[in-house]
Amino acid sequence: MILHYRHRLIESDIQTVREIVRSTGFFTPAEIDVALELVKEHLATGTASGYFFLLAQNESGNTLGYTCFGPTPCTLDSFDLYWIAVRSDHQGCGIGKSLLEQTEQSIAELGGSRIYIETSSQAMYAPTRNFYLKSGYCSEAKLKDFYCPGDDKIIFMKELSSGKSPSRT
Repeated sequence: MILHYRHRLIESDIQTVREIVRSTGFFTPAEIDVALELVKEHLATGTASGYFFLLAQNESGNTLGYTCFGPTPCTLDSFDLYWIAVRSDHQGCGIGKSLLEQTEQSIAELGGSRIYIETSSQAMYAPTRNFYLKSGYCSEAKLKDFYCPGDDKIIFMKELSSGKSPSRT
């Protein structure tokens, strides 16, 4: 499958992101609302929002997945990957991997040298955690019972070799 990528959001992406995130079956209604708020904020204020998007589309122009990322506040060159989601009927086809690689490239072009990703320790997120590990991320921290008792926050990190920033002393 040939994928095309776009960074510029359009109004219809609100519904598109809703459909993608809902289709995964991973996110609560409150989490879906957050995903949509980030899209709306970017549509209203552009890159001043601090949120950047990358959408993966097939040859027909259908959006199959997306990422939302941005600079981590109060850091020199760290970025957070807030969202990565692929339509459930297109998972396992390499779209997530390609989307993540393209997002890493975009972050490097924006001057980022580190990417942080947060996820849940729940069993249903085991494939997600394995995806990050296979993509070169390492588990940096675990915040016990962060989301609720028995549901820890796992923080993954990857250093980008192409990131160009001054070294810290």
